[in-house]
Amino acid sequence: MDAKLKYRAKKIKMVFFDIDDTLRVKDTGFIPESIKTVFQQLRRKGILTGIASGRGIFGVVPEIRALKPDFYVTLNGSYVEDSKGRVIAQKVIPRQRVEAFIAWAEAAGIGFGLVGSHAAALSARTPLISDAIDVVYPDLTVNPDFYAEQDIYQMWTFEQVGDSLQLPEDLADHLRLVRWHPHSSDVVPIEGSKASGVANVVEHLGLKPENVLVFGDGLNDLELFDYVGIGIAMGISHEKLQKKADYITKTVEEDGILAALEELGMVEKEVNYPQANLAAAEGPLATIKTNHGDLKIRLFPEQAPKTVANFIALAKDGYYDGVIFHRIIKDFMIQGGDPTGTGMGGQSIYGEKFEDEFSPELYNIRGALSMANAGPNTNGSQFFIVQNSKLPYSAKELSRGGWPEPIAEIYASKGGTPHLDRRHTVFGQLADEASYEILDQIAAVETGSMDKPVDDVVIETIEVAD
Repeated sequence: MDAKLKYRAKKIKMVFFDIDDTLRVKDTGFIPESIKTVFQQLRRKGILTGIASGRGIFGVVPEIRALKPDFYVTLNGSYVEDSKGRVIAQKVIPRQRVEAFIAWAEAAGIGFGLVGSHAAALSARTPLISDAIDVVYPDLTVNPDFYAEQDIYQMWTFEQVGDSLQLPEDLADHLRLVRWHPHSSDVVPIEGSKASGVANVVEHLGLKPENVLVFGDGLNDLELFDYVGIGIAMGISHEKLQKKADYITKTVEEDGILAALEELGMVEKEVNYPQANLAAAEGPLATIKTNHGDLKIRLFPEQAPKTVANFIALAKDGYYDGVIFHRIIKDFMIQGGDPTGTGMGGQSIYGEKFEDEFSPELYNIRGALSMANAGPNTNGSQFFIVQNSKLPYSAKELSRGGWPEPIAEIYASKGGTPHLDRRHTVFGQLADEASYEILDQIAAVETGSMDKPVDDVVIETIEVAD
């Protein structure tokens, strides 16, 4: 994502979302938990939210309503409400035009649907019609005369003609087709679109198009992408929309909306602290078997992928077998991983020193497994385990110093070495109390010159359960 787009994002005061395959997966109804986070964070920042959908307001599922968007642009812009149900704009299709459309559809043998502001009906019920519409509106009634009792804002075709379907000239002067399914098109006023509906909201609020960002995936988002300040296409979007997009994000299942807004700096990146909830953390479990007992360590490949890969590969290759902890300082740490036993050797699987991987989610708290180094980006094979159990700082002091509150609490209550954060790559954490007991036993051994144990503390082997 380029800097210019991030700069434009600073002007955004409202975000609109399509529903199907943008906020939720149309075929399964799946909505990622991250969507709740997005709406909450935007609300806290004073950024308005809206739905911009081809669906009618009666087709907005409860899970989307629960997000409490500020506006609903529905039926491809033909009907617009605010969160309190007040009508902001509406575009009714004249009855004579509806009747002309029905006459054409019946003459052509095409099934149709009629859509009001808060209900809809079908001309008939067939397998083809059900296949197209039930995933969006599962229980529509059959009532070809629905228009006689309801204003019509949009219509549907149901057929197998595909993109080649054309309205007759007298209808095409006033209506247009927007394909949304292999067997169905929306029939909307020729001047109507999601863009026109969003424009009504923009004018209502006294904003400008450059103040609006939109997420979408389909052909009915084309005009909207032309209108707004920033258009972001989902990962499975129609190729025509992707060409218009300012940015193409990931899919719904991959938390594409959250990822894009994080990149734009519009929401805070979701940060987890696996060391604070180790029981829920995922990752390989390494067991460092020593002549004093076992040290079980949960590794964090998501936060430090290259470092973890290096450690696992060296361990599985037997590189650490028989290597000593060559430097032990009680109330600080135990250090090993150098086959020469001097603190001057060791090589990574990459054949050279490799770069640091500092994660905002990992810290040098007591029990942390970190890489030893000789300065920035000089990682090899050496590592250390933080043993210090006491710090002269309170959680409040550490928080004021910039450490996240959950980590500050751990530092204050359990100890660690905060001065090593952002200097050494953390990539694992002791996994059980028995391991901490072994860590403290090792830290208490007698040492001599250069903090080397008088009697060798030996890594017999390191086993890794992926």
